[in-house]
Amino acid sequence: MIFEAKRIGCDCVKFQKSHLTSKFTKSALDRPYTSENSFGGTYGDHKEYLEFNEEEFGDLQLYATQLGIDFTASAMDEDSLNFLYTLNVPFIKIGSGDANNALLLRKAAKMDIPLVVSTGMQTSETIKKIVEIMHNNNKTNYALMHCVSSYPTEPEDCSLKIITLLKDLYPNVIIGYSGHEKGIEITKAAVLLGARIIERHFTLDSNQKGSDHKCSLEPEEFEHLIKEVKSKKLSTMNTEQILNTLGRTKALEMALKDVNIREILPSEMQCKMKLGKSIVAARNLKAGVSLTSRDICIKVSEPNGISAEYFDSVLGKSLLCDVNNDSPLMYQNINM
Repeated sequence: MIFEAKRIGCDCVKFQKSHLTSKFTKSALDRPYTSENSFGGTYGDHKEYLEFNEEEFGDLQLYATQLGIDFTASAMDEDSLNFLYTLNVPFIKIGSGDANNALLLRKAAKMDIPLVVSTGMQTSETIKKIVEIMHNNNKTNYALMHCVSSYPTEPEDCSLKIITLLKDLYPNVIIGYSGHEKGIEITKAAVLLGARIIERHFTLDSNQKGSDHKCSLEPEEFEHLIKEVKSKKLSTMNTEQILNTLGRTKALEMALKDVNIREILPSEMQCKMKLGKSIVAARNLKAGVSLTSRDICIKVSEPNGISAEYFDSVLGKSLLCDVNNDSPLMYQNINM
């Protein structure tokens, strides 16, 4: 895949890096996973089957370097963030599942490395908080990616005008697009709206086992997209100009509908429930304890607990009952 990505003209290949017990609670890893796309009986078995270890990541990076293509990954937890930093990658991606994870964002913002932050499953208010975290840490070398976390994303949910909204709100921030829709026309429209970084999932065969393959581009289609973008045929346009240039299809019209605020879409809720992160006990906690940052952490949990974005809000609050290590905090556990 790295070879094909280089051949068709990609600038960078991006993987995902997870330290499974840092990203997930034990109960989340132990939950049964019987999907047709499963590679194991539990979600943990499935993820372990798919996860490259650190040595393999080093081998992949070396191969990409030898081919002359940039190599990086999304840091899915703090341990993975630290590991990627040691690899001296050109930038680190913070995925949509961590866009409301202030702990990870603050740590990443303090690092001397460019960041790319996706914004799927988030609201305009959460995106504002991302920008504030970067500003408070004097971080200027970062980009925001408009993204919708549904796989594949239907045209009416692509909400491309969020790109325009983000450009207007944050003129000093590079805005990109991470697309999960089928085909390339909507991605081309994103470039015409001003997206300056494009991320698409890539596969050698869209019929392979695995949920991502259905919303991934095969080499021929991806190569066509790259050639059009790099040929400079695509320059910033308004909606009418885009439709006249790319064709007035129903799909493009729906993708380009006016949007004035980013909200979590119904189509994103499945992903949010499965991979959204919660506040979790970092050790066994007794009733009456006043919570500190040493007592809690952020993970994907089963069941879901208080959302990661409220981490700061629960600090200093007292527990109404005991909470076991690696268990999610619920509102009924805390004297708010």
